Amino acid sequence: MQLYKSRGFGEFFQDTFAFIKQNGSHFFKYFFIINGIFIMILMVLSHYFSKFYSDLLFSSIVTDNQSAFENFMNENFGIFIILCFVFVVVGLLASIISYAFVPIYLKLYNELGARNFQTNELIKAYKKHFGQLIIFVLCGILIAIPIAIFVGLLAFVLAITIIGLLALPIVAGIVSLFYQGSLMEYLERKRGLWESFGYNWKLMSSKFWASVGSVGLFFLISYIIQYAIALIPSLSYFMDVITESQSGTFNTFEPDPFSSTLTIAYFIISFIITSVLNAIVQMNQGIIFYSLKEDNEHINTKSDIDLIGTSE
Repeated sequence: MQLYKSRGFGEFFQDTFAFIKQNGSHFFKYFFIINGIFIMILMVLSHYFSKFYSDLLFSSIVTDNQSAFENFMNENFGIFIILCFVFVVVGLLASIISYAFVPIYLKLYNELGARNFQTNELIKAYKKHFGQLIIFVLCGILIAIPIAIFVGLLAFVLAITIIGLLALPIVAGIVSLFYQGSLMEYLERKRGLWESFGYNWKLMSSKFWASVGSVGLFFLISYIIQYAIALIPSLSYFMDVITESQSGTFNTFEPDPFSSTLTIAYFIISFIITSVLNAIVQMNQGIIFYSLKEDNEHINTKSDIDLIGTSE
């Protein structure tokens, strides 16, 4: 599939799914090769953090002891700080590697062709752009502060009405596409970081509602699927907790539904599906980015003209 191609709202959807259909096996194979170990670590850490929080919360409710959290923190403060530090470091590293995968994959896809690259090429690309990724994250955090304040206020206003709630995915799409497209432009090494942010906003503005509407709709679909999957084990767990608390048999030190094999399986499946859905949403943003680039720079059109001249 040609990435540099002028597209509209409908083609943003069609070509995203067409790309996954044509290259999905190659894409997800190397997605999990690169990100697999970090996904597993995050799954383990997330599970035990969730279990710890749930046990502590319901222990306080059942025993009517509001100081349970303070007592635990006093007795295990050192371990808690170490676990938080490990979780933050691993989570940040995993997030950087995972977030950069789609931009790097599409860059190699455009340069080397479909399925003409493997793990070695991906790792080399990560090493080549690692400094840029760190700079992008640090500067992105600075930009995120005013954006978070503005988006937070806007989301609060929108959340008041039902129509506003439906517009929230659009807001998420604007922020997400702004960062994703800026990173992809920055990795091209033709512009500096701040110039890449400005140029990407110019690209977005050229087909604003079509691009952010597409991303927003992908976000909405992703959220619905994730919510439906996460709801199953959560309902099962809380129903069991309520039943046990009413009968007076709830004990945080005894096996509970949260540690059952079925619930853990649900947790793993939902985590993997979430990772896949996030990658698909990013893929849609990548398709949009290259489409907007073609509209603005006519890269593919110029290449076709050059080929015609060569053939003559």
